[in-house]
Amino acid sequence: MTELLTLGAVAYSPAVVGVWEGMKEYFADSDAPFDFVLYSNYGRLVDALRKGEVDIAWNTNLAYVRAMLQTDNGCRALAMRDIDTVYSTVFVSAAGSGRTGPGAVAGRRLALGSADSAHAAILPLHYLQQAGVDLDTITVIRFNSDLGKHGDTGRSEIDALEAVIAGEADVAAIGISTWEKIGEGDFLPGAVEKVWQTPDYSHCAFTVLSSSPPELTAAWTRHLMAMNPSDPEQRRIMTLEGVKDHWATPALDGYQSLFTAVERQGIDPTW
Repeated sequence: MTELLTLGAVAYSPAVVGVWEGMKEYFADSDAPFDFVLYSNYGRLVDALRKGEVDIAWNTNLAYVRAMLQTDNGCRALAMRDIDTVYSTVFVSAAGSGRTGPGAVAGRRLALGSADSAHAAILPLHYLQQAGVDLDTITVIRFNSDLGKHGDTGRSEIDALEAVIAGEADVAAIGISTWEKIGEGDFLPGAVEKVWQTPDYSHCAFTVLSSSPPELTAAWTRHLMAMNPSDPEQRRIMTLEGVKDHWATPALDGYQSLFTAVERQGIDPTW
Protein backbone atom coordinates (compact mmCIF):
# COMPACT_ATOMS: atom_id res chain seq x y z
CA MET A 1 0.00 0.00 0.00
CA THR A 2 1.35 3.42 -0.96
CA GLU A 3 2.18 5.60 2.02
CA LEU A 4 -0.15 8.60 2.41
CA LEU A 5 1.71 11.87 2.87
CA THR A 6 0.35 14.77 4.89
CA LEU A 7 0.54 18.28 3.46
CA GLY A 8 0.09 21.38 5.59
CA ALA A 9 -1.09 24.77 4.38
CA VAL A 10 -2.59 27.93 5.84
CA ALA A 11 -6.30 28.72 5.53
CA TYR A 12 -5.91 32.37 4.62
CA SER A 13 -9.03 32.25 2.42
CA PRO A 14 -12.01 29.88 1.95
CA ALA A 15 -10.75 29.32 -1.61
CA VAL A 16 -7.76 27.31 -0.38
CA VAL A 17 -10.02 24.37 0.46
CA GLY A 18 -10.85 24.01 -3.23
CA VAL A 19 -7.17 24.19 -4.15
CA TRP A 20 -6.11 21.35 -1.86
CA GLU A 21 -9.18 19.21 -2.54
CA GLY A 22 -8.34 19.48 -6.24
CA MET A 23 -4.67 18.74 -5.66
CA LYS A 24 -5.54 15.79 -3.44
CA GLU A 25 -7.74 14.34 -6.19
CA TYR A 26 -5.00 14.86 -8.79
CA PHE A 27 -2.50 12.98 -6.61
CA ALA A 28 -4.94 10.23 -5.57
CA ASP A 29 -3.88 7.67 -8.20
CA SER A 30 -0.19 8.58 -8.14
CA ASP A 31 2.63 6.87 -6.24
CA ALA A 32 2.63 9.78 -3.76
CA PRO A 33 -0.96 10.44 -2.62
CA PHE A 34 -1.56 12.91 0.18
CA ASP A 35 -4.12 14.31 2.55
CA PHE A 36 -3.97 17.87 3.85
CA VAL A 37 -4.30 19.78 7.11
CA LEU A 38 -5.08 23.50 7.26
CA TYR A 39 -3.65 25.82 9.92
CA SER A 40 -4.75 29.28 10.97
CA ASN A 41 -1.28 30.82 10.67
CA TYR A 42 2.25 30.13 9.44
CA GLY A 43 3.67 29.90 12.94
CA ARG A 44 1.56 26.79 13.54
CA LEU A 45 2.50 25.38 10.13
CA VAL A 46 6.25 25.78 10.66
CA ASP A 47 5.85 24.22 14.09
CA ALA A 48 4.00 21.26 12.58
CA LEU A 49 6.70 20.71 9.96
CA ARG A 50 9.47 20.92 12.54
CA LYS A 51 7.70 18.38 14.78
CA GLY A 52 7.00 16.00 11.90
CA GLU A 53 3.24 16.44 12.10
CA VAL A 54 3.16 17.21 8.37
CA ASP A 55 5.44 15.82 5.68
CA ILE A 56 5.20 18.78 3.31
CA ALA A 57 4.49 22.42 4.15
CA TRP A 58 3.28 24.99 1.63
CA ASN A 59 5.32 27.87 3.02
CA THR A 60 5.62 31.54 2.25
CA ASN A 61 9.16 32.83 1.84
CA LEU A 62 9.25 34.02 5.47
CA ALA A 63 7.92 30.66 6.69
CA TYR A 64 10.62 28.92 4.63
CA VAL A 65 13.34 31.14 6.12
CA ARG A 66 12.02 30.60 9.65
CA ALA A 67 11.79 26.84 9.10
CA MET A 68 15.40 26.82 7.96
CA LEU A 69 16.55 28.89 10.94
CA GLN A 70 14.58 26.83 13.46
CA THR A 71 16.02 23.54 12.15
CA ASP A 72 19.60 24.75 11.65
CA ASN A 73 19.12 24.55 7.85
CA GLY A 74 17.48 21.15 8.23
CA CYS A 75 14.86 21.71 5.52
CA ARG A 76 14.79 21.61 1.75
CA ALA A 77 12.48 23.10 -0.84
CA LEU A 78 10.82 20.79 -3.36
CA ALA A 79 9.10 23.14 -5.79
CA MET A 80 7.45 26.51 -6.23
CA ARG A 81 5.08 28.23 -8.61
CA ASP A 82 6.54 29.88 -11.69
CA ILE A 83 5.57 33.28 -10.22
CA ASP A 84 7.52 32.52 -7.04
CA THR A 85 10.88 32.54 -8.82
CA VAL A 86 10.43 36.15 -9.99
CA TYR A 87 8.49 37.86 -7.22
CA SER A 88 9.12 41.52 -6.36
CA THR A 89 7.78 44.49 -4.42
CA VAL A 90 6.35 47.57 -6.12
CA PHE A 91 6.32 51.01 -4.49
CA VAL A 92 3.38 53.14 -5.60
CA SER A 93 2.17 56.71 -5.14
CA ALA A 94 -1.07 58.46 -6.06
CA ALA A 95 -1.43 58.93 -9.81
CA GLY A 96 0.27 62.09 -11.01
CA SER A 97 2.75 62.34 -8.15
CA GLY A 98 5.71 62.13 -10.53
CA ARG A 99 7.82 60.28 -7.97
CA THR A 100 10.45 57.98 -9.48
CA GLY A 101 13.10 55.70 -8.02
CA PRO A 102 14.00 54.61 -4.48
CA GLY A 103 15.24 58.07 -3.58
CA ALA A 104 11.71 59.39 -4.01
CA VAL A 105 10.69 57.41 -0.92
CA ALA A 106 13.20 59.22 1.32
CA GLY A 107 11.56 61.75 3.61
CA ARG A 108 8.09 60.39 2.80
CA ARG A 109 5.31 58.60 4.66
CA LEU A 110 5.61 54.93 3.66
CA ALA A 111 2.64 52.60 4.15
CA LEU A 112 3.64 48.99 4.78
CA GLY A 113 1.57 45.85 5.11
CA SER A 114 1.57 43.37 7.97
CA ALA A 115 4.86 43.13 9.84
CA ASP A 116 5.18 39.43 8.98
CA SER A 117 4.72 39.98 5.24
CA ALA A 118 8.06 39.65 3.48
CA HIS A 119 6.85 41.34 0.30
CA ALA A 120 4.83 44.15 1.92
CA ALA A 121 6.91 45.00 5.01
CA ILE A 122 10.26 43.28 5.49
CA LEU A 123 11.83 43.30 2.02
CA PRO A 124 10.65 46.82 1.10
CA LEU A 125 12.80 48.25 3.90
CA HIS A 126 15.68 45.91 3.00
CA TYR A 127 15.76 46.94 -0.64
CA LEU A 128 15.37 50.64 0.12
CA GLN A 129 18.36 50.44 2.45
CA GLN A 130 20.30 48.45 -0.14
CA ALA A 131 19.56 51.22 -2.66
CA GLY A 132 21.12 53.77 -0.31
CA VAL A 133 17.98 55.27 1.22
CA ASP A 134 18.35 56.40 4.84
CA LEU A 135 15.47 54.64 6.59
CA ASP A 136 15.58 57.16 9.45
CA THR A 137 14.19 59.79 7.06
CA ILE A 138 11.06 57.71 6.38
CA THR A 139 7.89 57.80 8.45
CA VAL A 140 6.60 54.22 8.42
CA ILE A 141 2.86 53.62 8.70
CA ARG A 142 2.05 49.95 9.34
CA PHE A 143 -1.17 48.10 8.62
CA ASN A 144 -1.10 44.83 10.56
CA SER A 145 -4.42 43.69 9.11
CA ASP A 146 -3.60 40.01 8.65
CA LEU A 147 -0.86 39.04 11.08
CA GLY A 148 -0.07 35.33 10.98
CA LYS A 149 -1.00 35.08 7.31
CA HIS A 150 2.27 36.63 6.03
CA GLY A 151 0.27 39.00 3.86
CA ASP A 152 -1.43 36.19 1.94
CA THR A 153 -4.88 37.73 2.32
CA GLY A 154 -3.73 40.95 0.65
CA ARG A 155 -5.83 42.92 3.14
CA SER A 156 -2.92 44.90 4.57
CA GLU A 157 -1.71 45.86 1.09
CA ILE A 158 -5.16 47.17 0.19
CA ASP A 159 -5.16 49.15 3.44
CA ALA A 160 -1.78 50.63 2.45
CA LEU A 161 -3.08 51.52 -1.01
CA GLU A 162 -6.17 53.15 0.43
CA ALA A 163 -3.98 55.24 2.75
CA VAL A 164 -2.09 56.57 -0.29
CA ILE A 165 -5.30 57.36 -2.16
CA ALA A 166 -6.72 59.11 0.91
CA GLY A 167 -3.57 61.21 1.26
CA GLU A 168 -2.66 59.64 4.59
CA ALA A 169 0.57 58.18 3.15
CA ASP A 170 2.80 59.21 0.26
CA VAL A 171 4.00 55.78 -0.89
CA ALA A 172 2.83 52.19 -0.35
CA ALA A 173 4.79 48.95 -0.77
CA ILE A 174 2.81 46.08 -2.31
CA GLY A 175 3.58 42.70 -3.83
CA ILE A 176 3.84 42.33 -7.60
CA SER A 177 0.70 40.15 -7.66
CA THR A 178 -1.35 42.95 -6.08
CA TRP A 179 0.18 45.49 -8.46
CA GLU A 180 -0.77 43.38 -11.46
CA LYS A 181 -4.42 43.30 -10.31
CA ILE A 182 -4.70 47.10 -10.27
CA GLY A 183 -6.93 48.19 -13.12
CA GLU A 184 -8.68 44.84 -13.37
CA GLY A 185 -12.42 45.42 -13.16
CA ASP A 186 -13.05 48.14 -10.61
CA PHE A 187 -9.88 47.55 -8.57
CA LEU A 188 -8.38 51.06 -8.26
CA PRO A 189 -8.18 51.83 -12.01
CA GLY A 190 -5.90 54.82 -12.57
CA ALA A 191 -5.59 55.53 -8.85
CA VAL A 192 -1.88 54.88 -8.35
CA GLU A 193 1.36 54.79 -10.31
CA LYS A 194 4.64 52.92 -9.92
CA VAL A 195 7.48 54.70 -8.14
CA TRP A 196 10.02 51.88 -8.03
CA GLN A 197 10.22 48.08 -8.25
CA THR A 198 12.69 45.93 -6.31
CA PRO A 199 14.90 43.23 -7.80
CA ASP A 200 13.33 39.78 -8.05
CA TYR A 201 13.32 37.40 -5.08
CA SER A 202 11.76 34.01 -4.29
CA HIS A 203 8.37 33.62 -2.65
CA CYS A 204 6.43 30.44 -1.69
CA ALA A 205 7.84 26.90 -1.70
CA PHE A 206 6.82 23.38 -0.78
CA THR A 207 9.16 22.54 2.10
CA VAL A 208 10.14 19.27 3.78
CA LEU A 209 12.58 18.29 6.51
CA SER A 210 15.95 17.16 5.18
CA SER A 211 15.32 13.82 6.88
CA SER A 212 12.20 13.14 4.74
CA PRO A 213 12.45 9.92 2.67
CA PRO A 214 13.84 11.13 -0.68
CA GLU A 215 11.99 8.47 -2.67
CA LEU A 216 8.62 9.72 -1.39
CA THR A 217 9.31 13.41 -1.83
CA ALA A 218 10.86 12.81 -5.26
CA ALA A 219 7.77 10.90 -6.40
CA TRP A 220 5.49 13.66 -5.06
CA THR A 221 7.55 16.36 -6.78
CA ARG A 222 7.58 14.49 -10.10
CA HIS A 223 3.79 14.24 -10.08
CA LEU A 224 3.45 17.93 -9.16
CA MET A 225 5.75 18.96 -12.00
CA ALA A 226 3.73 16.82 -14.40
CA MET A 227 0.60 18.95 -13.97
CA ASN A 228 -0.52 19.95 -17.45
CA PRO A 229 -2.23 23.32 -18.01
CA SER A 230 -3.73 21.87 -21.21
CA ASP A 231 -5.92 19.68 -19.02
CA PRO A 232 -8.92 21.86 -18.00
CA GLU A 233 -9.19 20.49 -14.46
CA GLN A 234 -5.48 20.72 -13.81
CA ARG A 235 -5.45 24.23 -15.27
CA ARG A 236 -8.31 25.18 -12.92
CA ILE A 237 -6.36 24.03 -9.86
CA MET A 238 -3.16 25.71 -11.00
CA THR A 239 -4.96 28.98 -11.67
CA LEU A 240 -6.66 28.89 -8.26
CA GLU A 241 -3.24 28.62 -6.62
CA GLY A 242 -1.74 31.39 -8.76
CA VAL A 243 0.39 29.26 -11.09
CA LYS A 244 0.65 30.91 -14.50
CA ASP A 245 2.00 28.06 -16.63
CA HIS A 246 3.97 25.51 -14.61
CA TRP A 247 5.45 24.48 -11.29
CA ALA A 248 9.14 25.32 -11.04
CA THR A 249 12.38 24.11 -9.53
CA PRO A 250 13.17 26.16 -6.39
CA ALA A 251 15.25 29.28 -6.95
CA LEU A 252 17.11 29.09 -3.64
CA ASP A 253 19.38 32.08 -4.29
CA GLY A 254 16.24 34.19 -4.29
CA TYR A 255 15.85 33.71 -0.53
CA GLN A 256 19.19 35.27 0.39
CA SER A 257 17.79 38.81 0.57
CA LEU A 258 15.18 37.69 3.09
CA PHE A 259 17.69 35.79 5.23
CA THR A 260 19.74 39.00 5.33
CA ALA A 261 16.70 41.19 6.08
CA VAL A 262 15.51 38.94 8.91
CA GLU A 263 18.94 39.11 10.54
CA ARG A 264 19.47 42.86 10.10
CA GLN A 265 15.96 43.78 11.22
CA GLY A 266 16.21 41.57 14.30
CA ILE A 267 13.17 39.48 13.44
CA ASP A 268 12.72 36.58 15.85
CA PRO A 269 12.92 33.33 13.83
CA THR A 270 11.11 31.41 16.56
CA TRP A 271 8.07 33.71 16.62
